[in-house]
Amino acid sequence: MIKALILGIVQGATEFLPVSSSGHLVLGSHILGFQEQGIVFDVLLHLGTLVSVIAVFRRELAQMAKVPFKWLGDHQLETQERQYLLWDVYVAVATIPAILVGLLYKEQIEKLFTSVTIVCFMLIATGLMMIMARFIPDRGRPVNGPKAFLMGCGQALAIIPGVSRSGTTIFTGMLLGINRETAARFSFIMSIPAILGAAVLNLGEVLANPPGAGTMAVYVAGTVAAAVTGYLAIILLLDIIRKNRLQWFGYYCLAVATAGLLLLHAAA
Repeated sequence: MIKALILGIVQGATEFLPVSSSGHLVLGSHILGFQEQGIVFDVLLHLGTLVSVIAVFRRELAQMAKVPFKWLGDHQLETQERQYLLWDVYVAVATIPAILVGLLYKEQIEKLFTSVTIVCFMLIATGLMMIMARFIPDRGRPVNGPKAFLMGCGQALAIIPGVSRSGTTIFTGMLLGINRETAARFSFIMSIPAILGAAVLNLGEVLANPPGAGTMAVYVAGTVAAAVTGYLAIILLLDIIRKNRLQWFGYYCLAVATAGLLLLHAAA
């Protein structure tokens, strides 16, 4: 139970903070000796973080869900409603790269999760991105189709453990001139189909190996911890992005990667 709660908190905090949730789970599982948590626990943790992002952006998501039906009904939309409809399209466009990478390279990517060394070096890459983000000027440009696709490519790259999904997508959006807070909000919302898709992709294995009642209680505790922590992490990151202080996470990633490599070397 304690290990499940710890990993749930780690997942919730790192899924949205630009420090790589997959990298932290690999390192955390290695340190805790909890490598065999299984696919069911992994899927439930991701569903917990899905609940948190839906909770934070519930108003925007409600509008994004309603506006296509209104457009189909009378084709008359106000300016703000047209923007929500466009974001529906952009989220779909941004999801394409992750779908292709997930389907075509699933087995190869899964092997990367066994390498603590790869995770540490990818955390270094994430850290450098976050430090450089401080120097990218905010040109205030909106999200559009091509930019959404490129942010989606960043999301696909983040399938590699140690590469932060939120960090890479926000960094890509900032490089493209998108307002940093808009890039962050779009990054969080575009994560919904990616997180849901990852769960659906593993649904067959979950149904084939259902956990017992006692184990499920432990898994649920971890899931709740991930949901609550994820909610707080999103609120925190939005505030930090407004202040343009992403470099804090960069220094943190470099420190974690260094500690991981030192522990790995000491164990060898």
